[in-house]
Amino acid sequence: MKRILIVIFVLLILGVLLKACLRQDIPYVLPEKIVKHDLQEIVYPAKEKNVTINCVDYLQSQAPVGYFGGELIISTIGEGPKTFNPCNTKDSTSSSMAGLMYDGLVTTNPRTGEVEPQLAKSFTVDGNDYLIHLRRGIQWTDGKPITADDVMYTYNEVVFRGLGNPSVMDAMKVDGKLPELVKIDDYTVKFTTPQPFAPFLRLLSYPIVPKHYFKPYSDRGESVFNAFLSPNTPPEEIVSSGAFKLKEYVAAQRVVFVRNPNYYKINLKDEKLPYLDKVVYMIVGDTNNEILKFEAKEIDVLSLRGSNVARYKIREPQSDYIIYNLGPDTGTLFLVLNLNNRKDKNCKPYVNPVKASWFASRDFRAAIDWAIDRKNMVQNIASGVAEPLYTAESLNSIYLNKYIKGHPKDKAVAQKSLKKAGFYYKNGILYDKNSNRVEFDLYTNAGVLEREALGVMIKQDLEDLGMKVNFKPLEFNSLVNKLTNTHDWDMAIMGLTGSPLEPHDGKNVWTSSGSLHMFNQRPQGYCIDDRLSWEKELDEIFREGALKLTFEERKPLYDRYQTIIYDQKPIIYLYSPIRITAIRKKFKNIYPTALSGLIYNLDEIYVDGDKG
Repeated sequence: MKRILIVIFVLLILGVLLKACLRQDIPYVLPEKIVKHDLQEIVYPAKEKNVTINCVDYLQSQAPVGYFGGELIISTIGEGPKTFNPCNTKDSTSSSMAGLMYDGLVTTNPRTGEVEPQLAKSFTVDGNDYLIHLRRGIQWTDGKPITADDVMYTYNEVVFRGLGNPSVMDAMKVDGKLPELVKIDDYTVKFTTPQPFAPFLRLLSYPIVPKHYFKPYSDRGESVFNAFLSPNTPPEEIVSSGAFKLKEYVAAQRVVFVRNPNYYKINLKDEKLPYLDKVVYMIVGDTNNEILKFEAKEIDVLSLRGSNVARYKIREPQSDYIIYNLGPDTGTLFLVLNLNNRKDKNCKPYVNPVKASWFASRDFRAAIDWAIDRKNMVQNIASGVAEPLYTAESLNSIYLNKYIKGHPKDKAVAQKSLKKAGFYYKNGILYDKNSNRVEFDLYTNAGVLEREALGVMIKQDLEDLGMKVNFKPLEFNSLVNKLTNTHDWDMAIMGLTGSPLEPHDGKNVWTSSGSLHMFNQRPQGYCIDDRLSWEKELDEIFREGALKLTFEERKPLYDRYQTIIYDQKPIIYLYSPIRITAIRKKFKNIYPTALSGLIYNLDEIYVDGDKG
């Protein structure tokens, strides 16, 4: 590389893959000390323990005891949360905020990736049966007990009905069948899957919601339930279970959460967590504004990208912040093409038929892939703090297909693919075989400067092939509506969060009926089998992969799905940023991991009494 960054890079180490310790769950095995800062190893606290005090089953943190009080201010780009309903989140901002307010039966250990109890006190797995024992004596924010009835309601009347975001319902189906759920007693339930099902235990992280608060809305149908807990809901009305509860929402400005005094987690002195009085999300318009607010000390945490990494690293020794390298991003960044050739209810094609014929051509898609200069993106947009990405699994996934090596930009190969598909040039302009000029729209979400810069670069790369590209950044909600509802788009630059532990989490993207199968989205209830041959193979891979119980059995299947996507290119992957994050030094109990990031343990984080 020509540009040398002054950055401390710590490569993500993928540990030795071990056999599953929970029969039907594959652990993510990492070294205990994976993230270093200035060559000093982080010493993590011991695993949390169950402690019963006065008939209440608490979860006890083993982190050092801290000070109560203070606040942590985080930023979020865009227009803020779209909902506070944890069952209906479809964007990362809403999901993050719902995660503060509602807990699931289980959670993922931030270092090992193992499934651990959360609202559950314990669980056992015996073949197809999953016996869940709930914590006794814990409460919702309104003081009512959290019991098996809430679990029964959440799954039977929300998840299994497909209310809100139906992705979890889709993920839980085995050959089209959902698991059975029975109540054993007030604090015990049992799930039974139709067949042994590897991803199931991890899926039980779905947020449990209070039956007495949610049921009046689910009883009134899907539209009423989906509108429930909108951003206009008075915060004092919301009943939740998480470490923090909603205090205030000011549109386009901030979202304020305060500590939940009924939370079931305690410290080593048996004092109720969390330590922080407040967690504030400041809504910023774009990444430039985010940086200005960090420098003005209006926010406490900043994700560093591109040239900012070197600039902040140089300042760090004399600063009030500390920088951590968390390794490759766990999500993916990509260009997606719209292969949808269906029509809306008025018989109007979603995609212009001329364009649809281009996008349907594997050779046309390959030409775009070969025309994209990932090396240039990494150097000039990410300032070297990234790696090219060619696969549907992130670079830190234990299922990454390492045989897919990718390729550099090659204009000649791209032009050869176009010629093979019947395209030709006239005065440097590209036309199809029917003499239509190749022109289309390219979208991304406005305000995310990295994606806007990618849009400009991809536009240049494709116009170098003689195409005309109309680049149109859109407000995020409008863009999501195009991709998942109206389907009237051509290409888009998007990103998806992902799990380095479980490819099945992407089932809703890759299976033909999935709710996020954006490159060829089918209407809900669509019954015509118009799947492409490779879509049929993906369907079978994700069906079979969920039924295999060992990593060794599953890995070849998920290698194959990545190969299909790489060969067919409905989605073209760009690069994977290295996650570099800065946080004020005054915050303690910071234990970053490559799997969970920097501030996943908000209930344990506190402000240093000498620096707060």
